[in-house]
Amino acid sequence: MFFMKSIIQFYTQQKQFFEKELTVVNRKLFNLSMLRLLVFLGISFSIYFFFGNLKILAPVVIIEIILFFFLVSKYSDLKLLKQKTQQLIKINQVEINVLSGNLSDLDFGDEFKDSAHFFSYDIDLFGKGSFFQYLNRTTIKTGKEKLAAIFTSNSIEDIEDKQEAIKELSEKANWRQSFSATGSLINVDASIKIIVNWLKNHQYFSPKTMRYLPNVYGLFSLILFLFSYLDLIPNPVIVAWFFIGLGITGAYIKKINNLYLHANKAKETFKQYHQLLAFIETEKFTSKILQKKQQEIKTESKKASEIFLEFSKILDAFDQRNNMIIGVFANAFGLRDLHHSYKIERWINTYLDKVESWFEVIAFFDAQNSLANFKFNHANFVFPEITSEKFTIKATDLGHPLLSEEKRITSSVTINSEEFFIITGANMAGKSTFLRTVSLSIIMSNLGLPVCATSFSYKPIKLITSMRTTDNLSEDESYFFSELKRLKFIVDTISKDNYFIILDEILKGTNSTDKAIGSRKFVQKLVASNSTGIIATHDLSLCEITDELPEVKNYYFDAEIINDELYFDYKLKNGICKNMNASFLLKKMEII
Repeated sequence: MFFMKSIIQFYTQQKQFFEKELTVVNRKLFNLSMLRLLVFLGISFSIYFFFGNLKILAPVVIIEIILFFFLVSKYSDLKLLKQKTQQLIKINQVEINVLSGNLSDLDFGDEFKDSAHFFSYDIDLFGKGSFFQYLNRTTIKTGKEKLAAIFTSNSIEDIEDKQEAIKELSEKANWRQSFSATGSLINVDASIKIIVNWLKNHQYFSPKTMRYLPNVYGLFSLILFLFSYLDLIPNPVIVAWFFIGLGITGAYIKKINNLYLHANKAKETFKQYHQLLAFIETEKFTSKILQKKQQEIKTESKKASEIFLEFSKILDAFDQRNNMIIGVFANAFGLRDLHHSYKIERWINTYLDKVESWFEVIAFFDAQNSLANFKFNHANFVFPEITSEKFTIKATDLGHPLLSEEKRITSSVTINSEEFFIITGANMAGKSTFLRTVSLSIIMSNLGLPVCATSFSYKPIKLITSMRTTDNLSEDESYFFSELKRLKFIVDTISKDNYFIILDEILKGTNSTDKAIGSRKFVQKLVASNSTGIIATHDLSLCEITDELPEVKNYYFDAEIINDELYFDYKLKNGICKNMNASFLLKKMEII
């Protein structure tokens, strides 16, 4: 509770700080607005007062116009600062809300639900009230997708390096919030996938001569204008030159228009994403993973952020072709479209092999910020100690990370490698919560996150589950057949690699006798495969298998009826549950 209060206090102080900053920015914006108005009135007054006196009017108005556009530029910068400050206030308010139990501002991640996945569907990793919703703070689409991919990867590689990266980023709260605030202001239509696909499949068309020809052509046009002004050549020469320029551009117009179509969609992406690259470039990192990712955006000549910004400016300039005067006359006398097409194609040719990885690095840091934010918010959680001992999990006071400290009941548990727990218990006694607690602890450990325990030693292992099998009417599959398919998937999978298996009430879709026989044989097969895991069941006869298989241990969650009321302690106990409560609940709710 102490840790939670101190974290909320931090976010409250941050929010108050940025609210004061916002007040200052609003005041500056108002002052600039008034100053712009005064300068505009000054321009009007100067034109009126000095009208007819060009020697005074021209310099005065020019200076005032320069000042006016300078103020416009400052106003735009301040407006952007205001938006970022507002986002920083929102970021801290969201954290206060989440730590207070309000997740309404957070995205569910429903699009990542996959009933065929190794574990995500069974343990509600995505969806309303999910671990993804609780943890996700990504601000860009690719970052969200990256985080979901990390969640479902089932990777047990480099866990200690992952821990180091998360720990380092967790200590950079201000950097993380600034990165997220900037990312949240990104508003682009085209997806990164579409942009990268365009860059990879673009068909080059601009001749190499366009590197210098437009400049030569433009210079020659100026000479012709000068000659025409001096009456050294007739005006029809200028007209002919005009149509020659349009003819040269017209020969490529379809390809130019197609390039413009893609370039216009990508323009805002490069303009806005360069700021996130700059955040990554300028920060100092010490952990292996973060340094490696930072190195991926480094080039010998320019910074990646500068390269993105340069491209956005090229695309911005290309966009001016929609202006009638520029589109017609600049092409007729300067081959402008071909010149910009060449510059765009030269940029693509130079940086094509780097762009996709640079976008991936941005997505990685956006996703990594969410993991680091979780660590920051849970200072009392512990990083798993990676071990090669005979046990897979050895945890003290292991609890579910989404339950508040007031409601969380913890259990200490040691699960040895190649050992199975059979867990029995009354309805609502805590079996399913325990299964999800163990599942999440494995997932969190593999992600490099701290887990909800006072101590946690862990031998890395992948996870596979069968807890929420449903029928599939669209494929004419019964519940029982769907469950069999899932169990077959598990058997095939564990034959190829080592997995921690979690099963909840297997073979529910058949009669009691058949279920008991089938369950017993399935457990025997799992044990014979040298697997590790937990099986929850209401079938007490399955517990007898411990007589023949020493690798199987019995545990249970209990329920007591005291004074006609049902009480649960939600504690994992050694042995077999004797107290069931279905009949009691049916009577209590007046169903029977």
